[in-house]
Amino acid sequence: MTVSEPDVVCLASWNADLVVRVPRPLARGETLMASAFDISPGGKGSNAAVAAARQGASVALVARIGDDDFGRMGLALWQAEGIDASQVEIAAGERSGIAQIQVFDDGDNSIAVCPGAGAGLEARHARTAAALLRSSRVVMASNEVPVACTYEAFRIARAAGVFTLLNPAPAAPLADALLATVDLLTPNQGELRALAGLPEDAPEAAAAQSLLARGVGVVLVTLGAFGCRLYPGAGQPTQVLPGHPVPVVDTIGAGDTFTGAMAAALARGLALPAAMAQANAAAALAVQGRGAIDGMPTRDAVAAFLAGT
Repeated sequence: MTVSEPDVVCLASWNADLVVRVPRPLARGETLMASAFDISPGGKGSNAAVAAARQGASVALVARIGDDDFGRMGLALWQAEGIDASQVEIAAGERSGIAQIQVFDDGDNSIAVCPGAGAGLEARHARTAAALLRSSRVVMASNEVPVACTYEAFRIARAAGVFTLLNPAPAAPLADALLATVDLLTPNQGELRALAGLPEDAPEAAAAQSLLARGVGVVLVTLGAFGCRLYPGAGQPTQVLPGHPVPVVDTIGAGDTFTGAMAAALARGLALPAAMAQANAAAALAVQGRGAIDGMPTRDAVAAFLAGT
């Protein structure tokens, strides 16, 4: 499937998720027996793209995968979800990314990611996809994508008046030049303080204001089960949206679901507060399913959930 004018373009990381279910986090040198093992689609960018597509957005990818079984898993997923993969480069002789994930009995998880072929995504890939980027409404990325590609894509998008969304996970130092191209930054609390270079006990508001001062348009802090908090800057009041109390199966992909739903809502013209509500509800639904993909809701499911709350 090829989309000439997508709603959302995602600079996408792709991983195959290798998921084991264990009672609790392992201590150093410890062995635990796992209750289950699965191989499933993953990668923050791919997950967010699927989430956006399920919210009704037309989605295109800029990505790089290996010429292997895991790469073919990604291509099959994107075809099934109606996502344009025409700008996905298949790297001969390279392995696709993988994520080793431990899911604990309380639904929380720990993740180690090896990006594989995705580490070779460069600024040239953004320039090759420039027409696609300029014709979209939202361009989104995460820190699983090499910074040079994200910066070039955001620079191209912003010059064309396209909205940019960065989920800065996993946390890593970001240059002011990149931050100045970000319309919406969506860190969790730990990532927020790390990006701001502040200690873990620093006030959240101070960390958000630090990033706004460095050029970010708006900071939206995700709070897990407690919802999210928006720092719009320029003297505007902080907006808080509480979470939804729901049973948690696992939290894999919940943040990516939030990002993708947010991008889809913004692409269809919703204002930030309304888009926050959509993303918050989508993430609440996502944690009730297993794995990154299975729990991701449709737009109709989000609407029904919000109508019943």
